Amino acid sequence: MRRLDFKSSWGRQRSRAGSTPVIFRQNASPELSRRQQHSFGGDMSDKDLTQPPAGEFIMFASGDGRVRVECRFESDTIWLSQAAMAELYDKDVRTINEHLINIFSEGELVQNSTIRKFRIVRQEGKRQVSREIDHYNLEAILAVGYRVRSPRGTQFRQWATQTLQEYLIKGFVMDDERLKNPPVGSSVVPDYFDEMLERIRDIRASERRVYLRVREIFALAADYQPSLKETTQFFQTIQNKLHFACTGHTAAELIHKRADANQPHMGLTSYKGEEVRKGDVTVAKNYLTQDEVSELNRVVNMWLDFAEDQARRRQQVFLRDWQDKLDQFLQFNDREVLQGAGKISKKMADEKAQAEYVQFAEQQRRLKEAEGEKDIAGLLQWNKESKK
Repeated sequence: MRRLDFKSSWGRQRSRAGSTPVIFRQNASPELSRRQQHSFGGDMSDKDLTQPPAGEFIMFASGDGRVRVECRFESDTIWLSQAAMAELYDKDVRTINEHLINIFSEGELVQNSTIRKFRIVRQEGKRQVSREIDHYNLEAILAVGYRVRSPRGTQFRQWATQTLQEYLIKGFVMDDERLKNPPVGSSVVPDYFDEMLERIRDIRASERRVYLRVREIFALAADYQPSLKETTQFFQTIQNKLHFACTGHTAAELIHKRADANQPHMGLTSYKGEEVRKGDVTVAKNYLTQDEVSELNRVVNMWLDFAEDQARRRQQVFLRDWQDKLDQFLQFNDREVLQGAGKISKKMADEKAQAEYVQFAEQQRRLKEAEGEKDIAGLLQWNKESKK
């Protein structure tokens, strides 16, 4: 399961309490914060001292207008100094420093992994001075937001609660404005739109999602009968044709060919959990390479759009039309079209995969036992040497 990535979703959100939105904006900003920095951080070598591209962190606060806070973007995160956090949350720098000390001392965050020194130029009196200033990454910024007591701290917590609630209920959180307005020109801020599309394609092309969508599309046919067997047969036909178009093999042929107890992970390239389970080995998509998965996802998504459009534009459609339409779709896209049901049945493929899994599981069991014996021997040797 993928964890919620707050840095991607701190966007235009309104809390149920009616507070104004919080925005993370990735525009270039040449201005530097001039508030005095009170440093708190770990040891850093000169190689860690950089001056990355600037961005902008904007907090809309009720009653006092918009406050702009400079931030820095590097290593897929944003960085703020204590002075910038003080401005963001409308608190004294000493308060921010105290919260950070507590965050690190309590073990909530690891100090060295959340702090980085950046060399910045700022005005001190009548001269400009270059200094090394500690900056804190997004994890530290959010951790401070949960602790600080101020109207803006309250606003942050309202946003965080709403965002987490939306994630837990819907399973996703999106920053619509940020996705609609990507960085352009010379901006070095990364755009995650393509990654989002790839993940959506993968979700939409999952076997259960495709099956449910196919059933909905078939339900529009004039001669559709809500028979589980009939729908399953149609789904297997479509699944095999789509797999064949991308790999040259049906789903059953893929499983039968690639399930191998002597290969790492039994030949699987993806599976649920920390290790291969019996239920994983009979899913054809689990054996595909990353390139094959991406190709299959694109073709499946194109076909779903095509099928939905066909179903809604035609006055009358019959189940027998769908296989012909799929063949026409694949031919139009210069894909190979499967004729027949393939050389291997699903039953043969499942039996082969399950037999290979029995061998694989036994090999894994013996390997774990050997590793356990080695660990015990090492522990006994350590105890023996420590008593000398």
